[in-house]
Amino acid sequence: MSDVADPELLLERVRELSEAVEELPDPRARELASELVSAVIAMYGDGLERILAAIAESGGAGDAILDRLTQDGAVSSLLLIHDLYPVDLRERVIEALETVRPYMESHGGNVELVSLNDGVARLALQGSCNGCAASRATLEQAIEQALAEHAPDLAGLEVAGVVDATPAPGAPPPTPAPAGGCELPMASPAVELPMVRSGPGS
Repeated sequence: MSDVADPELLLERVRELSEAVEELPDPRARELASELVSAVIAMYGDGLERILAAIAESGGAGDAILDRLTQDGAVSSLLLIHDLYPVDLRERVIEALETVRPYMESHGGNVELVSLNDGVARLALQGSCNGCAASRATLEQAIEQALAEHAPDLAGLEVAGVVDATPAPGAPPPTPAPAGGCELPMASPAVELPMVRSGPGS
């Protein structure tokens, strides 16, 4: 029996071969190669769909098997590519935010899902991290990592932050935190995630 292939090496090989196909000088050869890849993907997608249907018919035992399969990165990637992942994108985004919320709260902040349209999640950072050492970039990195693990098919991410500090009556408004500080600014540009795109989710 051969050793189990490294999923990352396989993905890199697929990318290399895809680039090689695009560089073929013969347009007809490029077209045939693309059609072949599409046919193979469709064939495996149909097989995966039949496997999942058989698992679903197995009751509780099938649920345990499906849960184990979705914990495997290589398998979950295939399910996402074929739009067969058993948990929808919105639920997985919410699960990701739940995992990072304790960390956010420990720094005086929070994060909420504002909307999810065409596979793009719009989040709102809330609160201020008074005196803590975590910068906005660190908080956003924690969010991105959680999303990459739970929702790798997310097409994009936009993050807006608010300073949720209300001054006491008669007190001057809070001053902005210095550059590199921890208080969350009012907004940030969209953040591109290096994620697999399998199609719009909701």
